[in-house]
Amino acid sequence: MSERFELVKSYLAEIGIPITSEVPAEELVIVQDEERGIADMIIDCEESILTIEQPILRVPANPGDLFKRLLQMNRTLVHGAFVLDEDGRAVLFRDTLELATLDRNELEGSIQALSLALAEYAEELLTFARQGASA
Repeated sequence: MSERFELVKSYLAEIGIPITSEVPAEELVIVQDEERGIADMIIDCEESILTIEQPILRVPANPGDLFKRLLQMNRTLVHGAFVLDEDGRAVLFRDTLELATLDRNELEGSIQALSLALAEYAEELLTFARQGASA
């Protein structure tokens, strides 16, 4: 395990975000924090980059204005962006940070950006999520 991976885990502990599972060989953790809207967030230390991914919703069979609206939402985000997974079937929140210069405030800011986005756009995202669930 790298020192950077251990540092990331210590930052999460300081921030108060519990690690629910860990894959040390891949240097990734999964975290939960309902108060912040975090559910199954993956934090992955890939070589020199820290990747944060939070599942948001399944893409509806008829996405309508979903993609346009996500791009508009992205414009307001402080950190990260709403993206599609490789299959184009799920919307994720994703952010990447440079591990070599990562500090606790930067990691916390990225996670807070997700919380703020979810708070601001909760109603719209839930509407899209219901459409995806019925697909």
